Amino acid sequence: MCSIFGVLDIKGDASLLRTKALEMSRLMRHRGPDWSGIHASDKAILVHERLSIVDINTGAQPLYNADSTHVLAVNGEIYNHQALRQQHSNSGECYQFQTHSDCEVVLALYQKKGEQFLDDLQGMFAFVLYDSIKDAYLIGRDHLGIIPLYMGFDEQGNRFVASEMKALVPICCTVEEFPPGSYLWSQDGEIRRYYDRDWFDYNKVKDNVADADADADADADADAKKLHSTLVAAVKTHLMSDVPYGVLLSGGLDSSIIAAISKKFAARRIEDEERKDAWWPQLHSFAVGLKGSPDLAAAQKVADDLGTVHHEIHFTVQEGLDAIREVIYHIETYDVTTIRASIPMYLMARKIKAMGIKMVLSGEGADEIFGGYLYFHKAPNKREFHEETVRKLLALHMYDCARANKAMSAWGVEARVPFLDKNFIDVAMRINPQKKMCGNGKIEKYILRKSFSSYLPGDVVQRQKEQFSDGVGYSWINSLKDMANQQIKDEQLKDAHSRFPHNPPTSKEGYLYREIFEKLFPSASAAKCIPGGPSVACSSATAIGWDQSFKDTDDPSGRAVGVHQSAYK
Repeated sequence: MCSIFGVLDIKGDASLLRTKALEMSRLMRHRGPDWSGIHASDKAILVHERLSIVDINTGAQPLYNADSTHVLAVNGEIYNHQALRQQHSNSGECYQFQTHSDCEVVLALYQKKGEQFLDDLQGMFAFVLYDSIKDAYLIGRDHLGIIPLYMGFDEQGNRFVASEMKALVPICCTVEEFPPGSYLWSQDGEIRRYYDRDWFDYNKVKDNVADADADADADADADAKKLHSTLVAAVKTHLMSDVPYGVLLSGGLDSSIIAAISKKFAARRIEDEERKDAWWPQLHSFAVGLKGSPDLAAAQKVADDLGTVHHEIHFTVQEGLDAIREVIYHIETYDVTTIRASIPMYLMARKIKAMGIKMVLSGEGADEIFGGYLYFHKAPNKREFHEETVRKLLALHMYDCARANKAMSAWGVEARVPFLDKNFIDVAMRINPQKKMCGNGKIEKYILRKSFSSYLPGDVVQRQKEQFSDGVGYSWINSLKDMANQQIKDEQLKDAHSRFPHNPPTSKEGYLYREIFEKLFPSASAAKCIPGGPSVACSSATAIGWDQSFKDTDDPSGRAVGVHQSAYK
C-alpha cells in the first residue's frame, strides 16, 4: 500500500506549496514507509510514499513517460498489467515502458485512449496523472473504492488530492471523498462515473439462467462452476508479489475459501506464470481474537486442514480499549461497526508487519455480493434481496474497504480483496437473485458454499456467519459499551443532536467515537464524509423495514435483536 498527495490548479507560489505538500504527505508515510518521491512544477505537485510490493528495484514513483511530459502517482495494484503491457508494447503506437511497475500501464493507456480507459484496468487503485503538454490532469479511483481517495480546496482555490483525509484537514476549507468508479478530467471539470453495470438494475438479472437448456439443479451447478473458476482466477492474480505475503483467516467461510485457493498457488511464482518456484513457498495465515474466541478455534481448524503456517494473535480487552483513539485516527471514521472491527485488525496488522509480511489477502466483499449477513434471512422477496446487495456493494468503500485498507496500511501492510475482483463481481451479481436467497432453512451464501465445498471441511462450509467484531470474542463489544457508558453521561447523549447536527450518535458508544473523531478531524466537511443512519447486523437503512424487531434496536451487531439465534427459524 502506498499514499499519494497532489496539488493541482495551482495558484500562487508553487515553491511554498511544495513544502506544504511534503509536510502533509508525511502524515501518510505509514502507508508507504519504503521510499518517498516528488514531482514539482508550477502547474502540479505530486508526492508519493511507497510500499514496494511489485518491481521493488525500479518501480519508484512518480512515474514518467519517455519524454517526461506525463507524470503519474498511483496507490494500488493493477492485476492485469502484464496483458496490458503486452498489448501496448505490440501495438502500432507502441508505448516505451520505463519500468517494470504494474502501475505504468496507466500511462500507456492514457497515451492511447486519453481519459477513456479506466474500465480497462483490473485492480484496486487511486491515481493522479498530469499532462504537461495539455496542462491537464486526470484523477481516477477503482470501481468500488477499495483504495481510499479524498479531495479538498484551500482558501486560494488550490485543489488537493490525498489518500487519507488527515493530510487534507489541516490545509483545506472543504474535504470530500472522491467517489468510487469515477474520474475527473480537468478539461471538462466534471466527475464522471465509468463503472456502470447491468446488474445495478434488478430487471436485468431477475430472469437470468446459467444454462437455458438445463434443469434447475444443472443450472445451479453451472452457476457454481462459473463462480468457482472466476474466483480461482481472481485469487491467482491477487497473489502477484515480489515480497512475503500471507492470508487473513478468521475460520469463516469467506476467508477460508481465499486461504484454500491461495494455498494451491503458493508453491509457484505467479509473476513468472508459475514457471519458477515461489520465493516464499510456505503460505502463512493469521487470525486475531481474545483468548478462547470463536474465530481463533475455527481458524486453527482450517489452518490445520490446509497446512498453512498459522499465527494466532491474541489481544486483551484493555489493549483493544487503549487503541481506540489510534484506530479512529487511522481509519478516519466514527461508524460504530467499523471501529469495533477495525481495532482487532489494527492490532493484528502490527504483529503481521513485525513478522516481515508486507501483503495479505482478505475475504471482504462476499457478504455484500451473496447476501451473507444474517438479516438477509428476512428479505421479503428476490427484488429486495438483490437491491440490498447492490446498495451494500456500492457503499462498501465507506465500511469494510476502509477498514481493511486503513487498518492494515497503518502498519505498512497491503490488504488485497479477491472477492471484489471486477470479473468475479460481474459473474456473481448476474446470478438470478432467487438462487442466492437464504431463509426457509437455506443457509446464507449457499451457492458460494456449494462452489467450494470440496476445498474445506464440512463444518467450515456450513459455519454460520459471524461479524468480525463478534467473532473475535463476544465480550469485546460488551467491553466497548461498558467503557462508553462510564465516560458519556445521559445528558450528553440527549443533547447529541445539538452538538452533532450531522449524523448525531444514537448510543453512548457512538457518541464516544464521534467525540474522538471531532478532536482529530475538526472539520464539518470531514464529518460529512462518514456514513450514518440506522443499521442492524450491518444492514442498510432501507432493510430496517424488513422486520419489526430491526426497528427497535440501536445496535448494529449481528447478535442484536435475536437475528443470530433466529436466522434459521
